[in-house]
Amino acid sequence: MGGSSPAFQVKLAQTSADLRAAQALRYEVFVSELGGGGALVDHDVRLERDHFDAYCDHLLLWDLERDRVVGVYRLLRSDQALRAGQFYSEGEYDLSKLTASGRRLLELGRSCLHPDYRGGTAMFHLWSALADYVAEHDIEILFGVASFHGTEITPLANALSMLYHNHLAPEALRPVAREYQSMDLIAVDDLNRRQAMLDTPALIKAYLRLGGCVGDGAFVDYEFNTTDVCLVLDTARMNARQKRIYGAGRSTT
Repeated sequence: MGGSSPAFQVKLAQTSADLRAAQALRYEVFVSELGGGGALVDHDVRLERDHFDAYCDHLLLWDLERDRVVGVYRLLRSDQALRAGQFYSEGEYDLSKLTASGRRLLELGRSCLHPDYRGGTAMFHLWSALADYVAEHDIEILFGVASFHGTEITPLANALSMLYHNHLAPEALRPVAREYQSMDLIAVDDLNRRQAMLDTPALIKAYLRLGGCVGDGAFVDYEFNTTDVCLVLDTARMNARQKRIYGAGRSTT
């Protein structure tokens, strides 16, 4: 964005209007921009929504000057997932090792920013508020699906193979894709590491910098026009540098 930096506030959705604002931004990004869909997408009112919304907390980033929601994160704790019937990711991944671990879990999903706010400080504000939420609820493991755009596997072969060879989750916590698309597509010695990093979305790279890892197998989501991986971040394994990145500038809003 040009000009001065916007004034941000991060808060949890409190009203139906707050939730609709989040769903409207999700529609703009996931449906209009990226070509996704779904049974509960409402094209008439331009809202991207599903069954899980009613059970989740929705972290909203507001541009105070323009009075609009410009970033969202959807958060689903274990107790909320119990009421919802399952975690969202369980439709794509076997999470039995995670759920049997006895650790306090938080599923992250539907993360997006308005196009005008990418590449700046907006995601930093969301992540700082997320760090507060994690601390407040004593969360031990963060996880959730993160997406590559598109459903063609060949262009993603370097990126998926890099994740498989270098960032596979520990066996004791490893999710496994239900409709299994192998990520072991290129041998280690044949990897184009530069291309792999170029092809990996910024959000996935950010989780990797924090010590995140991935489940076994990708899930090709034809309805949402994405290829998904399941990310897992054990907060106990984060080193001091990663904790500083994750918790820097902790939000008080």
